[in-house]
Amino acid sequence: MPEPTSRILNHFAFFRFKDAYFELPPEERKSIQNDFLGGLDSAAKNIEILQIYPTNMTGDVVVWSALQASEPAATAKFFTAFAQATNPCRHLIEPVHTLWGFTRPSQYTKTRSTQEIDPFASDRQPYLVIYPFTKTMDWYLMSRDARQGMMNEHIKIGKQYTEIKQLLLYSFGLQDQEFVVVYETADLAEFSDLVYTLRDTEARRYTKSDSPLFTAIYHPAEETLALWK
Repeated sequence: MPEPTSRILNHFAFFRFKDAYFELPPEERKSIQNDFLGGLDSAAKNIEILQIYPTNMTGDVVVWSALQASEPAATAKFFTAFAQATNPCRHLIEPVHTLWGFTRPSQYTKTRSTQEIDPFASDRQPYLVIYPFTKTMDWYLMSRDARQGMMNEHIKIGKQYTEIKQLLLYSFGLQDQEFVVVYETADLAEFSDLVYTLRDTEARRYTKSDSPLFTAIYHPAEETLALWK
């Protein structure tokens, strides 16, 4: 895993297969999939394609791209390459939403959590949950000590669910939300229990928005696309 001081861009692009795609013969759909995947592989070294439908009606798949972005130009290079890779397929595979942000060390803990998602790992959990998150103005107007106390409670609960991993992305001034929160889990019911428990914490008072929420199912990229063969 990269050093904690490195900046990593994580980008989640949600796509929907259009009706025109399903009107094509199976062999043509397979060719489109190969072109789509091949283009994505050229945009970033680390690409995952996960199933969204039928957990959500917004899209069919989400493309998760991760790359080192310590150099400012790396972000622009990726966005350009991603557009070039996906634009030729947009008449058949339509982008419907994006969420993205950068990693950075947490201000509420001095040590790096063992429950942090490594976007470059070769092994993935079966489920990924992704959502935008924004806190209220009152949260930022409180003292650092007051916020730290509430976050300590939040972190303590999270540590009780040792098999659930989290990735927090910062997107202040870059998209509508302030953060993108990502969880990786092998048990959606257990994850739901964690979220329910966190509803009782004091910090919940200062949540302004945390939707839309997407639940994705992991398969290797070729297997995910094959669901729409």
